[in-house]
Amino acid sequence: MSEQANLILRPSNEGDVAAIAAIYAGHVRNGTASFETEAPDVAEMRRRWAELVGRGYPYLVAEDGAGVVGYAYAGPYRTRPAYRETLEDSVYLRPDATGRGLGRLLLEALIGEADARGFRQMVAVVGDSGNVASIRVHERAGFRLVGVLRSVGYKHGRWLDTVLLQRALGAGDTSPPAER
Repeated sequence: MSEQANLILRPSNEGDVAAIAAIYAGHVRNGTASFETEAPDVAEMRRRWAELVGRGYPYLVAEDGAGVVGYAYAGPYRTRPAYRETLEDSVYLRPDATGRGLGRLLLEALIGEADARGFRQMVAVVGDSGNVASIRVHERAGFRLVGVLRSVGYKHGRWLDTVLLQRALGAGDTSPPAER
């Protein structure tokens, strides 16, 4: 897909799931990007991964000489049929991989994959309005702020907002979707 110095962006595979689970566990335990409060084990992460990949959704990893340093995927925004053209994205990095532009690279690659698969909208549901880095990465990738849900989560002893951003993919809403 893409390479920058020793960084490779590629579709994920089952062998990546343990590293993905470890990255996500750190965010669940220590951060506010995810509103989960208990980190899922590798088996649960494998189940989630297999479901998304099996349904044709993009799921990417970034790796360097130290292994998987980040991942990004898109899945259904909502499960009801009328939402089938809209995706929700997720991007997570290992703590030592932040600040290098990796989140931007993963998000841009994910947008390209989703666009190539014919999806029409992508929604970002950013945990915590204080997560300025994630909000900025999304805005730089063409997302626009569409709303803030105030104090809808409680984690680490404080109330958290959810920031909603959205961007069109492909033809967006200018024409009906193709049959899936």
